[in-house]
Amino acid sequence: MTANYILAHDLGTTGNKATLFDGEGNLVGSAFAGYSTNYPYPNWAEQEPTDWWTAVCSTTQQLLAQTSITAKDIAAVGLCGQMMGCTPVDAQGTPLRSCIIWADQRAQAQATQIADRCGAEAVYQRSGHRPSPAYTAAKILWIRDEQPAIFRQTACFLQPKDYIIHCLTGHFATDYSDASGTLLFDLTQRAWATEFLDALQLPPDILPTLHPSTAIVGEVTSSAAKATGLVVGTPVVIGGGDGACAGVGAGVIEPGDAYCYIGSSAWISVSTLAPVRDPAQRTFTFHHLHPERYAPMGTMQAAGGARDWAWRLLADADLNLDSAAATVAAGAEGVLFLPYLLGERSPHWNPLARGAFVGLAMPHSKAQLARAVLEGVALNLRLILDALRSSIGQSKTPIRAMRLIGGGGKSSLWPQILADCFNLPIQQLTLTSEATSWGAAIAAGVAVGCYDWSLAAQRSTITDVVMPTAAGAALYGELAMIYADAYHALEPIYARLAVLGTQTH
Repeated sequence: MTANYILAHDLGTTGNKATLFDGEGNLVGSAFAGYSTNYPYPNWAEQEPTDWWTAVCSTTQQLLAQTSITAKDIAAVGLCGQMMGCTPVDAQGTPLRSCIIWADQRAQAQATQIADRCGAEAVYQRSGHRPSPAYTAAKILWIRDEQPAIFRQTACFLQPKDYIIHCLTGHFATDYSDASGTLLFDLTQRAWATEFLDALQLPPDILPTLHPSTAIVGEVTSSAAKATGLVVGTPVVIGGGDGACAGVGAGVIEPGDAYCYIGSSAWISVSTLAPVRDPAQRTFTFHHLHPERYAPMGTMQAAGGARDWAWRLLADADLNLDSAAATVAAGAEGVLFLPYLLGERSPHWNPLARGAFVGLAMPHSKAQLARAVLEGVALNLRLILDALRSSIGQSKTPIRAMRLIGGGGKSSLWPQILADCFNLPIQQLTLTSEATSWGAAIAAGVAVGCYDWSLAAQRSTITDVVMPTAAGAALYGELAMIYADAYHALEPIYARLAVLGTQTH
């Protein structure tokens, strides 16, 4: 029998999920193994790369055992993983220290170096991103500045999924989507930005070889086969970063296709044929999993996280807050909630921003506050969507609907709020919890001829469409302007509070 199963590994922040799909894209089984994150100092976040490999090996073995699929029936292995990490390895691929993961913010001085030496505007125009300590380049510079002995021993800096690629194949490789989270990748040329490397005095050979996400970058070696239970020679496909994979898993491939993810944070992303540069730099652009697409997007810090915070604060044994919020009319009877509990990225890029209820009055109850929280998240996402629309050009690439994935899609009320706030149909999907793994599987399946790109949308079945209402769209259009004005009115207050906070500690 011809091998026609696709094995996908999703190397997330909390653990690795191994997922098996058949030749038609049906989910056959999945297995999960967790690992820990270390926070040795404030703003630091690290993981052990060997923990990732242990998780990949154990989940592969578990998945093969529980599905009774033999390893020889696996046509390819595809990878996706958390982005913007920094794992220095020696020439044999041995980690020289823990991985500095995406959440780490220690490299603030190095981000300033990048802006100064390369030019902040040039970095945004070429890489699609603002200089920030979150990105890989700043973390590489931090290692060079603070741990020079490790830097001198480093043969290559790898993203998390790319470390697993090396464990499986022995090769140093990355894909366009993960490369686009480094600040060192030229989005238009699809090549390392040599001018930035020169300006930062970084040798180009410390970066892995670039490939489109559908590239077969090697085969499972004998040592990797022994550790995982896979067959020697099984093709390994580079795959992509978790954000890029989630978009394909949601069926967002053709230009103008868009999706909204609501988890602890939230983002909106659109598929386009070219990078999108926002004159105000409110949004940013990653490379898409598809080799000829891009994924401009905007991300907010606290979405489901803001809801969880509010639900804990408003908890009442006699009150179901979701049901109570649904009894309140759109507009929450005059209460606005600004969900800036962790500062904010898009559209304001202000770490000093803070949350606020605006418009409180004596008649308001927990029900109105709960509704305002859900609306506040939706209104900030509306500002992100407006920024994307204006930068892309609605006449050139119109956004006609929004696919919704993540935990927020399970709410009975949020999809209607989003539909009215965006004035777009909200498409709810099956496979939402497996979207990232499915995206990695698509890339691997396309690489070996089992799948084509159209299968992503076909298998991401739309189970329900929530349509906007004319009244709701009109109300939220007005509220979006008030909401933006409220942020700008409070912006100087945030800065003054931050100064006061440093004086009282």
